[in-house]
Amino acid sequence: MTDALKETVGRYGIWSAALRADDPSRSGELAEAVAELEELGYGAVWLGGNTSARDAAPLIEATSRIVVGTSIQSIWEHEPAATAASFADLDSAHPGRFALGLGVSHAKLAEQYRRPYSALVSYLDALDEADHPADRRLLAALGPKTIDLARDRAAGSIPYLVTADHTATSRERLGDAPLLAPELKVVLEADPARARTLARDYLAMYLALPNYTNNFLRNGFTEDDVANGGSDRLVDAVFAWGDETRIRTRVEEFHKAGADHVALQIVDGGTRTSLPREAWRKLASLLA
Repeated sequence: MTDALKETVGRYGIWSAALRADDPSRSGELAEAVAELEELGYGAVWLGGNTSARDAAPLIEATSRIVVGTSIQSIWEHEPAATAASFADLDSAHPGRFALGLGVSHAKLAEQYRRPYSALVSYLDALDEADHPADRRLLAALGPKTIDLARDRAAGSIPYLVTADHTATSRERLGDAPLLAPELKVVLEADPARARTLARDYLAMYLALPNYTNNFLRNGFTEDDVANGGSDRLVDAVFAWGDETRIRTRVEEFHKAGADHVALQIVDGGTRTSLPREAWRKLASLLA
């Protein structure tokens, strides 16, 4: 199934928290937006935040090909048996169109957060008991133990806020078969000062979460890199910004490092619910 998933999602997808169906009044707008993403040639849409099959279903129903994935569904917020059942229902109605992305979230966001690796293993055990196929789930894997878990007990890894170097390390640990689909933030701005300002404004909330800062430190960055909004070195590693050539080159760095698919998130200073449709069009054009 992993090979089929790789082929279906293709090389590029869109990561967006704004496509979540939290507000029923926006259902038509969201359906129109994801239908356009499909027309633009993106292979997948990754729903940011703690999402589930319920959030993915209306977007799948509004399209005919594109894969819709959770990035991520928190293991603390959804019971394994219910997760397996909702996946089975959606996959039965739309075979191969839903990608279940799982993760441990963060201590600041989940009151239940305890021994996250052990909790994730137990969650996968419970999914197995509920007959959920291991090759139909993905893990948001940052550290080496979780990357190994994504290799051994899932179809691959969908890491968030990582670098090309982390992608290369992940590919080495995963081997060739599993899907590796890192997220990469894109700022369509050629002016370095403006681009880095937009990037830092968005990065600030993530630098308050130890899972991410610890991963940066584990991958060669220093305490100075993760302080004061992030160093230029850090910003340039986790964002693709610049003119079309520079952005295309940065995205390709992730593919050269071993990514099968890159989930691209537009960062433009908009709100978490705004849909950057013109930017998605421009991004599709420069990657064509």
